[in-house]
Amino acid sequence: MYPVARSALFKLDAETAHELSITQFKTMPRPLVKALFNPCVADQPVEVFGLTFPNPVGLAAGLDKNGECIQAFDAMGFGFVEIGTVTPRPQPGNEKPRLFRLPEHQAIINRMGFNNHGVDALVERAKKAKQSGKLRGVLGINIGKNKDTPNENANDDYLICLRKVYAVADYVTVNLSSPNTPGLRDLQHGAAMDELLVALKAEQAKLEGEHGRYVPVLVKIAPDLTDEEVADVAERLQRTGIDGVIATNTTLSREAVAGHQYADEAGGLSGAPVLSRSTEVVRLLREALGPDYPIIAVGGVASTADAAEKRAAGANLVQVYSGFIYQGPALIADCVAAWR
Repeated sequence: MYPVARSALFKLDAETAHELSITQFKTMPRPLVKALFNPCVADQPVEVFGLTFPNPVGLAAGLDKNGECIQAFDAMGFGFVEIGTVTPRPQPGNEKPRLFRLPEHQAIINRMGFNNHGVDALVERAKKAKQSGKLRGVLGINIGKNKDTPNENANDDYLICLRKVYAVADYVTVNLSSPNTPGLRDLQHGAAMDELLVALKAEQAKLEGEHGRYVPVLVKIAPDLTDEEVADVAERLQRTGIDGVIATNTTLSREAVAGHQYADEAGGLSGAPVLSRSTEVVRLLREALGPDYPIIAVGGVASTADAAEKRAAGANLVQVYSGFIYQGPALIADCVAAWR
C-alpha cells in the first residue's frame, strides 16, 4: 500500500504532500489505518525512565507538529509517538519553500522553523487522544521557544510549555537543537544550558506534586557538537538530573550531499547522511553517561541494520523520521527486529 501512496505523494511538492498526508490521517478511522498500514508489529516491551514501551521504535518529533494524528501513528504500530515541536504561541514558521527531498541520498532538508498552532491547541488534541482510551503506545511532547523570544527569556517559553503539556505527556522533550530558530543552539552550552535545566527540574518537581505523577524530562541535542561538547553536555545532563537525552537532531553539514541541487538550501539535513555522526554521538554519550542513563537515538535509521547499529552504540530506544518517509510503516517492524 505505501509504495503506491509514496509514488503519488512524491509527485507533489514536499510540504504539500506532508500537509495532504496529515489531513488524510487525522480523519482516517483507527481500524482503517491499522488495516492499511500496520505491518503486524510484534510486541517487544522495553522499560525506560519508568515507562513501559510496547516496542522500542518511535516516531520522531516534527512529523506531527500539532498532535493531529496521534491515533493514526499509534495504530501503525509505533511503540511511542513524539509530537511537536510546540511553542507557547502559534507561529507560521519560515517562508516557503522550506522542505526539500533528496531521494538520491534518502535525505530531507527542512527549515520549517517551529511552525505550529501553539501549545494550547496541541494539548487539547493530546487530551482527546488520551481520553479515547485507545492509545497503545507512549506519548512524548517536544517543546521549544517562539522565534521572537530572545534567548535571555527562553526559559520562560520552555516553562510555559512544560506546565501546559505536563498533564497529557508521558515524557517531555526539550528541543535545544533545531537549526531553524536563530540562536536556539546556543542554549546547548555553558551557563545558559545550566540555568534552563535547573529551572526545568525545579518546575518538574513542583508539577509532580500538583499532578501526582512524575513525567520525565529529556533534552534533544545536535549532531554538530564536537566530541568535547558532547562530553560537556553529558556532564550537565547528569549533574542537573535530566531524565534522558535524544541524539540527534538534524545537521547543518552538507558534506554528504555536496553537488546536489538542494545542497545549498538553508536548514537541517536529516536521513541517511546523518546516520554515522548521529550514531557516534550516541556512542560518546553512552561512554560519558554510563550504562544506565536513558538514550533515545534518532538520525538516519532506515533499516533493521541501522536500528541495530544504534542499539549497539548504546541506545535504549530509537526514533525514525526521514526513513519513515522513504520506507513507510514497514520500517517499524524492521526496526523492532533489531531488539530481538
